[in-house]
Amino acid sequence: MVMFLFLVVALAVVVGAVTLAVVGGGENGPLPEAAPERLRDPLPPDRPVDRADVEGLRFPLAARGYRMADVDDALGRLGAELAERDARIADLESALAGARSAAAHGPVHAPGENHVSMDKRQEDRP
Repeated sequence: MVMFLFLVVALAVVVGAVTLAVVGGGENGPLPEAAPERLRDPLPPDRPVDRADVEGLRFPLAARGYRMADVDDALGRLGAELAERDARIADLESALAGARSAAAHGPVHAPGENHVSMDKRQEDRP
């Protein structure tokens, strides 16, 4: 019985000390509110995202995993930039195919235009 009474008193002292430390805070007052953890290394707003930016991207942990807003923002930005790059690549490939097609059919000259081929050697060269 004495041991049980000792444990109850010790528990009460520990609970009281922890409560005073948290609520009272000593000379500095109560503990300040913890700022919510935000994305530490956001994607650069002033230039396109490159591979190093994506590899260095770290999301802070929240109570149930990652903050969905941070992940959604990063994935939305990456998706938009990938779509823009895909469109640019398609435009460049189309232009390249057109240039190759024009080169395969030979140069096109306007009627009456005088054209000298660079393949023919001129006899009067020194």
